[in-house]
Amino acid sequence: MDIERIKEIRLKQDGLSNTLGMEFLSTPDPDTCQARMKVDSRNRQVFGFLSGGATLALAENLAGVGSMTLCPNNICVGINVSGSHVKSVREGDTVTATARILHKGKTLHQWHIEICNSAGELISSVEITNFVMKGKDVGKPPKE
Repeated sequence: MDIERIKEIRLKQDGLSNTLGMEFLSTPDPDTCQARMKVDSRNRQVFGFLSGGATLALAENLAGVGSMTLCPNNICVGINVSGSHVKSVREGDTVTATARILHKGKTLHQWHIEICNSAGELISSVEITNFVMKGKDVGKPPKE
């Protein structure tokens, strides 16, 4: 999935993905996209492990990028997030999230995201449902 257009238009405006250190990546497969995030002081909890909330934010933001890429003139928002964390990741490691679309309807997109550590081990499995709305203000900066 080629996400370069979305990166240029929308991701420069997105505070959360920038704050947490997410990097979004295109893939050759039209049904998948990826993101990386280094585990550091921006996204770890006090014990030095990747925060579960930051992990879910990575998954939800990636699914949003995927939905916006598939429906570039629409507004795509997450309406359901469900995840399981199966392994911890220490500060200094980098995680990679791979999102695959399971259902691409006119108003609902269902995504499955697997997040792995740098050794390729699964750390979290997340399901995301996005709601797709017609958007006349897509690409415009948010109102202050």
